[in-house]
Amino acid sequence: MGHVVLGSCATGDRYDEAVPASPDLIETALIERVLSAAVERGGDMAEIFCEDRTSRSASRDDGRIEELSTGSSRGAGIRVVVGDTTGFAHTADLSEEGLLSAARAAAAVARQGGGGTKIAPLERRRRHEAPVRHLLDDVPTADKLALLERADDAARSAGASISQVTTSYGEGRRRILVATTDGVYASDDQVRTRFNVMCVATGDTGLQTGFESLARTQGFELFDGADVEEMGRVAARRAMAKLAARPAPSGEVPLVLAGGSGGVLFHEACGHGLEADHIVKDSSVYCGQVGQQVASPLVTLVDDGTVAGEWGTSAIDDEGRPAQRNVLIEDGILTDYMWDWLRARKEGRPSSGNGRRETYKDLPMVRMTNTFLLGGEEDPEDIIAQTPEGVYVAKLGGGQVNTATGDFVFGTTEAYLIEGGRITEPLRDANLIGNGPEVLRRIDALGNDFSMMPGTCGKDGQSVPVGCGQPTLRITGVTIGGTAA
Repeated sequence: MGHVVLGSCATGDRYDEAVPASPDLIETALIERVLSAAVERGGDMAEIFCEDRTSRSASRDDGRIEELSTGSSRGAGIRVVVGDTTGFAHTADLSEEGLLSAARAAAAVARQGGGGTKIAPLERRRRHEAPVRHLLDDVPTADKLALLERADDAARSAGASISQVTTSYGEGRRRILVATTDGVYASDDQVRTRFNVMCVATGDTGLQTGFESLARTQGFELFDGADVEEMGRVAARRAMAKLAARPAPSGEVPLVLAGGSGGVLFHEACGHGLEADHIVKDSSVYCGQVGQQVASPLVTLVDDGTVAGEWGTSAIDDEGRPAQRNVLIEDGILTDYMWDWLRARKEGRPSSGNGRRETYKDLPMVRMTNTFLLGGEEDPEDIIAQTPEGVYVAKLGGGQVNTATGDFVFGTTEAYLIEGGRITEPLRDANLIGNGPEVLRRIDALGNDFSMMPGTCGKDGQSVPVGCGQPTLRITGVTIGGTAA
């Protein structure tokens, strides 16, 4: 079962100082010796994944800086595949002795017999450098802390009912190098920056929260076009609106999802079920349905790791394969699944660039990157006007899905009643309960206001950054677990 947490980003372990990234993580000659050692007694494939990661974060709470931390990690994971068996070992020791020891340990786990292995010569490295204008190390810490103060002040000035404001800033740089006995030799330099505002409003109905976030695969230039004061005001308005909110209705109602905010629904409702590891284990509701109608003809679902600046974007996946655009559902027809190298190998097909891992200590698995529904042609205001009664969800929280059945549960964090084709009263937080394939079939309107939002997706104990997106859309019926009679 997969899950996604919106608008958050892990910042790594805490240290006093970050270890600076080196120009070359491992020299080519050493990589070749390590790969040779990994398969010297037989093996189908050996891979070395090297990672150098640094992160910084700061948070402000109750008008003062509560946390200022820096983290770093550096190491390599070595994978050896023999038949259907995978051996894996990782080490923080990047010396030749440390790497050879890890390679032999992984090979010992994977080996089931002898036999030779041909090692392809390493291709000229596909090197990707982070396209940032302002590297994070070049920006004074005081400038970053000033963003927190500006958002804090704006949120507090939004209304007297705001009793608490927490602002947080995070940045990270991840440099990876992947090389295999198949000849893969690629590297990437990934820089990500995020900013969050969380407000608490106090009133007769108790404490209510509002949240706003911004996160991009960019450097500090993210803030050239970002208004952190407006982010503070938006989070505050969301919290204050809930003070007067009425209980959400219960039962099945028409649902309009605002552009961007509902992308997580499709990430969960169908994205995880289209990951090939669930398909090969026959644990997905979408098994064996390629070429079949699985959604409304309005629905085209894409996973694309190449979208500039989005949270799940990279030049290569964590197996060294180029990131790419994969159309999963086109005009309601299921066209393909997402593949990593290991599952694709068993099916005799190429990887789709969806092999991802949280750190060098983890094995790669099939994961989404930026997953979204393409936009339509309708005006969002017309979609609302053509909905006599229902619920308008401006912002969804996290959720979970059972990939075998497609059943899901999501929380709403900002929702309103629709009455007479108009958005009226705010609603208290509630749960959306439904089935992914059924929801896809019930989409009957798509807006022209496509947008995306960042998230952190968890699966099998690993978390990776992802993007989610969609236009404003209407679902003819979804069950809401509200408390209104």
